[in-house]
Amino acid sequence: MSTSAQVEAPRLWLILSRCHRALSQIAERSISEAGLGLSDFAALEALLHKGPLTITEIQAKVLLASGSMTAAVDRLEGKGLVIRRATPSDRRAKVLELTSEGKRVVEAAFRRHAAELGTAMAILNGTEKRQLYGLLKKLGIFAAEARAEAISGNGRIRKDRAPQT
Repeated sequence: MSTSAQVEAPRLWLILSRCHRALSQIAERSISEAGLGLSDFAALEALLHKGPLTITEIQAKVLLASGSMTAAVDRLEGKGLVIRRATPSDRRAKVLELTSEGKRVVEAAFRRHAAELGTAMAILNGTEKRQLYGLLKKLGIFAAEARAEAISGNGRIRKDRAPQT
C-alpha cells in the first residue's frame, strides 16, 4: 500500500485490531510468566502506581466487573500480596494496600512486563511513540463520546461532530 493511498476506516480498524492482539499476547505472556493472571496483575499494578485504593477505585481503573474484581482481591489476599483495611470515612468500604511481598512481586512483574513491551515497540522512535499515543488517545476519546451519544441518542454518529483534519 502506498503512503499516499487513503486508508479507509475498516482497514484501519483491522490493523489496530491485529496490532492490539499481537501486543496483548506479549503482555499476557510476560504477566503469566510472573505467575499472575491479567486481572490480578492489573489490580497490583494500580496499587503499585497509585497507592492504597478501594476496591471500587481499582475496579474503575482496570475496567473489571464487580465479581471479577472481588475474586481477584480474594486471590491476592489469599496469596498474601494485599491486605484490606477499613476506611475511616466509610466502614463498609475497604482500602487495599500492597504487602511487602506484594510490592516485591508486582515490581518484578512490572519490570519484566515493561521491558518486554519496550522490546516489542522498539521499532518506533520516541517521536513516533508520542505521535501514536496522541493519535490513539484522540481516536479513543472520540469513539467513546460517539458511543455514549449513540447510546443516549439516536444511535448514529453525527459527521458534524467529527474533528476535521
